[in-house]
Amino acid sequence: MCGIVGYIGKKPAQPILLESLRRLEYRGYDSSGMAVISRDKHDIFIRKAPGKISALEKILAKRVLLGTAGLAHTRWATHGAPNKINAHPHTDCKGEVVVVHNGIIENFETLKSDLVKEGHVFRSQTDTEVIAHLIEKFYVGIPLEEAVRKTARLITGSFALGVISCREPDKLIGIRWGSPLVVGIGKGENFLASDVAAILGRTKEVVFLNEGELVVLTTDSVSVTNLEKEAIIKKPVHIDWDIAQAQKQGYKHFMLKEINEQPKIIENLLGMRLAQGGSGVIFKEQNIPQERLRNIKNICIVACGTAYHAGLVGKYILESICSIPVTVDVSSEFRYRKLLLDKDTLVIAISQSGETADTLAGVKAAKGCGAPVLSICNVVGSSLTRESDGVIYTHAGPEIGVASTKAYTAQLTALYLFAFYLAAAKQIISPGVLAKHLEDIRNIPRLQERVLKNQNTIARLARRHSHFGSFLFLGRNINYPSALEGALKLKEISYIPAEGYAAGEMKHGPIALIDEYRAVVCIATPGAVYEKMLSNIQEVLSRKGKVIIIATEGDNTAKELSEEVIYTPRVEELFSPLIVALPLQLLAYHIAVKRNCDVDQPRNLAKSVTVE
Repeated sequence: MCGIVGYIGKKPAQPILLESLRRLEYRGYDSSGMAVISRDKHDIFIRKAPGKISALEKILAKRVLLGTAGLAHTRWATHGAPNKINAHPHTDCKGEVVVVHNGIIENFETLKSDLVKEGHVFRSQTDTEVIAHLIEKFYVGIPLEEAVRKTARLITGSFALGVISCREPDKLIGIRWGSPLVVGIGKGENFLASDVAAILGRTKEVVFLNEGELVVLTTDSVSVTNLEKEAIIKKPVHIDWDIAQAQKQGYKHFMLKEINEQPKIIENLLGMRLAQGGSGVIFKEQNIPQERLRNIKNICIVACGTAYHAGLVGKYILESICSIPVTVDVSSEFRYRKLLLDKDTLVIAISQSGETADTLAGVKAAKGCGAPVLSICNVVGSSLTRESDGVIYTHAGPEIGVASTKAYTAQLTALYLFAFYLAAAKQIISPGVLAKHLEDIRNIPRLQERVLKNQNTIARLARRHSHFGSFLFLGRNINYPSALEGALKLKEISYIPAEGYAAGEMKHGPIALIDEYRAVVCIATPGAVYEKMLSNIQEVLSRKGKVIIIATEGDNTAKELSEEVIYTPRVEELFSPLIVALPLQLLAYHIAVKRNCDVDQPRNLAKSVTVE
């Protein structure tokens, strides 16, 4: 959601902060701001603007901030309207302390009331401003970091903070609890950021802060302590992402680039995970012993949004291959219900960023019940991976588009591979069946490439249907989650109301909505329910619904039913979600482009949801 960047070094801070801030645009935001300690180090100058970073950039071009230390922020509104006053950074009464904040302060009203009684004057409607005034209150005869530490002890909620003061201009403070914060290690300069992508162009040596850890950055040093002031030795992690992966590389949008990256990402993932000779699956970071996995009797998958849809596909995969009961929960519901978990239930948590607040809370609750936790995640060193007993990294590289594409199919691939791994550990899959599955999944990148070669046809179809006021996506069996994901993609980036439904359930309500003004996308690939899916399509056609069919090459029946058919290569039903995902993504993308929507940064959405 909100983005934080901080810099302290020997170079001008403004261009570095602005460049880093731009790399966080994908997270979703409605205003931005920057604070730089003046060149003589006696003052702090602040510039803020609602809207896009480009608005802030125009202000900075006219009124340059000169100095070598500062903070910048992109805000996604939670308290107070998105305007200049509520934009970060926020200051204390004297303008000596500056704070940027990600997260939510749940007890800010009580804290604010007490501070007002003490004479503090507030300018904004945000919860964040409370932090600046608390630091001011404690910042008497003690170092800045100690005032921040005292403030942190009073706060209830989640936060990642960046703090500077003109009274100690050679320090940059960071602290986190519940929201991510990373430190970038440079030579004669150091960085603070909410996301690795912000500082990739400056350094690849990163320290991930844990809950309750505070960092003091100077030009030449990094010092980490906990809330009890105990020193913590942190070993930097080398990030192997290339900065080019976080750039468009000639594509019109990041989303289109990331759709087209999927075959290569899956090919790389398979190359890392499949043993030479094709005899099995290798997970180096999966630290749950096979002996313990053999005793697992149930699996519970926990995730949000697109990752939740990957989990729903995972249910079909794991139950089919491993013959083990699987439940799938939305994280925000899972964390609040009575959890009937024990050591024999494996919890699989799925998150692209590894910082999804509800999923993290669910994992902590599951661990409290004694359940082992396996995370499927894209970000090395993220909070989720540190909380988990075992990790499967998807290695998809930075995903910049808010609407997840490549992370989704990478998560699916990880679930397939884990299913093979678990089935082998439980000794319930024959070598011949395993070999056939591995052969099939190795072919997926090549088949995805064939789908991508058909992009122009999908684009033309999308443009013809961009005027429809609503969409219904229908699927069955393992592609029912594909229908849910297709609907989510469309409404995320085009703002067209869309609903995903199990096609067999259509008669129990949604069929009442079908008329000539609604487009219906039907996933009709070969499998156990193919004939039933054709019957569902006939039901839609008889009510004048405009049908788009995702079918398999050579399926003449689909062509007889509708003129609007997207053909995909033939694949075993078990693996079809990895193929079906691409035309659904492209359909949503091209409809959104036709409607002139902001594809990469859709309104009201954030890439990493770090608050409840």
